Amino acid sequence: MAGMTERDADVLILGGGVIGLACAHYLLQAGRSVRVLDRARVGAATSHGNCGTITPSHAPPLAAPGMIAKGLKWMLRPDAPLYIQPRLDWPLADWLLHFAAHCNRRDWQRAAQAKSSLLECSRRLLADLVAEQNLDCEFTTAGLRYVYRDAQTFDKACRELPALAELGIASSLLDAAALATAEPALLPDMAGAIHFPNDAHLRPDRLLAELARRVREQGGVIEEGVEVVGFTNVAGRIASVQTDQGERRGHQVLAAFGPWSPILLRQLDLRLPIQPGKGYSITYSRPTPAPRVPIVLRERSVCITAWDSGFRLGSTMEFSGYDSSLNRTRLDALERAARDYLREPVGAEKREEWYGWRPMTWDDLPILGRAPRHENLWLATGHGMLGVSMSAVSGHLLADLICGREPIIDPAPSAPQRFNL
Repeated sequence: MAGMTERDADVLILGGGVIGLACAHYLLQAGRSVRVLDRARVGAATSHGNCGTITPSHAPPLAAPGMIAKGLKWMLRPDAPLYIQPRLDWPLADWLLHFAAHCNRRDWQRAAQAKSSLLECSRRLLADLVAEQNLDCEFTTAGLRYVYRDAQTFDKACRELPALAELGIASSLLDAAALATAEPALLPDMAGAIHFPNDAHLRPDRLLAELARRVREQGGVIEEGVEVVGFTNVAGRIASVQTDQGERRGHQVLAAFGPWSPILLRQLDLRLPIQPGKGYSITYSRPTPAPRVPIVLRERSVCITAWDSGFRLGSTMEFSGYDSSLNRTRLDALERAARDYLREPVGAEKREEWYGWRPMTWDDLPILGRAPRHENLWLATGHGMLGVSMSAVSGHLLADLICGREPIIDPAPSAPQRFNL
C-alpha cells in the first residue's frame, strides 16, 4: 500500500488468539503481508485453557427448545452447568431475550445446519493444516464420547440421534458392557455412551504456539504486549489503529478480539450481540488409567481430555460479565463430576486452574465478514465454545473474502449483516 512503513501491513489483525492466528496463516498463504497485535501473549486468553476438542458433533446450538426452563432451574444452583449470576445488567437482559426467542425448532434447525457446515469444513481443514504445516500439537483423530450414568437420560439421547444424522453427524452406540470394555478408566455403573467417530482433539496451547511459529516463519509479524486503544475512522474507512505503543495501519483491518469485541468495537458504533460466557478448566498430570478418547460427562456437562502431556477437566458456562475471579464453587464442581464417573478423577499433580471468556452470540453462530458501514474492517468473532473447532474454516473464509476469492463455504449464515449492528 502507498506510504507503507515498517509498522504497516496489507492486513492488520487485532487479536492473537486461535482465530486471529488462523486468519494470519491463510492470508499469508494467499500472498498478503500480515501484522498481528495482541495486548498480552498470543494464545494466552480464551484459546489457552479449553479442552482442545474438535467437535463436528457439537453442531446443535445452545439455543434449543426447552433450554429456557432448564436455564431457569439452573439459576438457583451456583454449580450448575449453565449459570447466570443474578444482577442488573441491561445488555445481558437484551441478549437473553434474543436468545430465548431463538429457542424454537425452526431457529434450532437453521443454526444447527449452519454450524454443522462450518464444523465439518473446519475439521477437514485442521487435519490438513496440522499435516501440511507439521504442527506439533498432539492432534489425534480418535473421536469423542458422550458418557451417561442415567439410563433414562441415555435412552432420551439415543432417540435424538436421527436429528443429528440428518445433519451428517455420524455416531455409534455403546451399551454398558461395551463401554466398560472400551473405556476402562470409567467406573462400572455407567448406562452407556454415544461415540462420535469424526471428532478429534489436540492440545490447544501447543496449537497456538505452533500457529504463531508458522506465521512468523512465513514472514508475518506478531507484536505481543501491544494494546489497541482506539481507531481513526475517516469516511467509513479505518485509516489507522491507535495502540499504547503508537499507531499501526493496514490496508485491511481484521478484528479478532474474541469476547472483548463488543467493548472495543463500540468505539466504531458497532453494537455486537456478544456476551462473555465464562468457562473453567483444571489441568493435571495424566492419571493412570486415563480416558482413551475425550469424554463428555453428559449429566454434568463436563468435558475431559487426556493427552500424553497432561489431563484436563473443563467446561461450564457462566454469565457473570467480565468478572476475572476464579469461582471455587464452579472449579470444585468439575472435580466432583469427575469423581462420579472416573476411577482416577484427577492426576497426581495439579498444574493449572484457569478461566476464559467465550464470545457468545444469541444465535450461537460466529460473526465472519465485512463490518457494516466500514469499507476495510472485517470481523472474526463470536465463536462461543467452538473457537478452536471453527478456527481453520474461519481463517480460510476471511482470507477468501478479503482476497476476493470464491469462499470455501457459504458466508451468509455467519455474515455480520444478519444483525442490526
